[in-house]
Amino acid sequence: MDVAIAALALILLMIAAYRGLSVIIMAPLLAMLAVFLTDPAAVPAAFSGLFMDKVGSFLRLYFPVFLLGAVFGKMVEISGFSRAIVAAVIGFVGSKRAIPSIMAVTALLTYGGVSVFVAVFAVYPFAAEMFRRADIPKRLVPATIGLGALTFTMDALPGTPQIQNIIPASFFGTTTWAAPVLGLIGSLFIVAMGLLYLDWRRRSLAAAGEGYGTNLLNEPDTHGETPAVHPLVALLPLLVVGIANLVLTIAIPRLAGDSVTLSLVGLKAPVVVDVKQVSALWAVEGALLLGILTIVATAFRTVTARFTEGSKAAVGGALLAGMNTAVEYGFGGVISALPGFLVVKEGLRAIPNPLVNEAITVTTLSGITGSASGGLSIALAAMADQFAAAGDAAGVPREVLHRVAAMASGGMDTLPHNGAVITLLAVTGLTHRQAYKDILALTGIKTATVFLVIAVYYLTGLV
Repeated sequence: MDVAIAALALILLMIAAYRGLSVIIMAPLLAMLAVFLTDPAAVPAAFSGLFMDKVGSFLRLYFPVFLLGAVFGKMVEISGFSRAIVAAVIGFVGSKRAIPSIMAVTALLTYGGVSVFVAVFAVYPFAAEMFRRADIPKRLVPATIGLGALTFTMDALPGTPQIQNIIPASFFGTTTWAAPVLGLIGSLFIVAMGLLYLDWRRRSLAAAGEGYGTNLLNEPDTHGETPAVHPLVALLPLLVVGIANLVLTIAIPRLAGDSVTLSLVGLKAPVVVDVKQVSALWAVEGALLLGILTIVATAFRTVTARFTEGSKAAVGGALLAGMNTAVEYGFGGVISALPGFLVVKEGLRAIPNPLVNEAITVTTLSGITGSASGGLSIALAAMADQFAAAGDAAGVPREVLHRVAAMASGGMDTLPHNGAVITLLAVTGLTHRQAYKDILALTGIKTATVFLVIAVYYLTGLV
């Protein structure tokens, strides 16, 4: 019965997300439903002392990253830099290589710090135009954008500033550059297999006589939208974010030491900050700030003319994304405290290999919640200590635990109720029936890659 209660809450949350209901509303309701079915008297205390405490702790750590990432992405958009980068890549590669071109430019934007949602809006008009010129079925556009935004640049490439690569650092005391060799190997495999699959699909559909399509929705009008920004200037903020992230990741622990003590007159007691737990966050936040300042310096007039409205949109997006993930974190904190989850936890503990255990747990919860960051947060909040202890006992470096957890979160998360998938299909004017099959194929490739990376580690010892 205890397991059924925990499973019921998770399934209802998945159904709610699939139906388009707000997770911010449904997560606390369903978490409290699970507590009520277990112990009705515990509901008030569970809400205030557990759920809201988890929500607050998540926002305290990660909201600055959401906010700075949203502002940076919006400034890349309103400055015209994203359009300039897209146009330059298309011009360099050519319209006949539409699939690798769109994949590459989406990857460049997301690895440079632009959020997945901003990248979708920025790339789609050019993707549609390239696919139309090459007469490639439009229903391959979502999977192509997804390959660039939702797979290797989200959590596999070392140093990526996306939240899925930042969350494990707080639990394992690592950095966003954890296990760089394994991350690169996994990224190359995903890119190669993803492009091979999409090219096979293109050729198969062409042989069946299917072209771009007619009577399609949300077709963009890109006439007269030639960017006025030089592509090298447009690339500069992305390079600044990447380089600054690396430099600050190395410099902060050396300069700050193991801890920083804040002593101010108004404080009752000094505040001690564990640098190891926050250095990855500080590095990404500092890098994004420098990226924002670079955009201001290189496109001052363009940005300031639209900054007021753009910043409002960025703050709204950051609040929504941050709260969505925070309430899922709170939901996970409640579910992980229930007797039913403890039974599941003990069952997962029976998997002897710590990396396989971690990968299965993270990708399963990410699939159930339809959120990579949400599932990752739930899994690590409940079981990070167990993963770390098992890894230490087996001699597995924390960096490998970080990379496997991050990559596993981006495996089965892209089930039909995933927010990014729903947004991607809505922007492109396509339905799940038309385009989800190919997204699911990439999901399978991504999930399999996690276990490939685990195998490579055990066979070679590479980190």
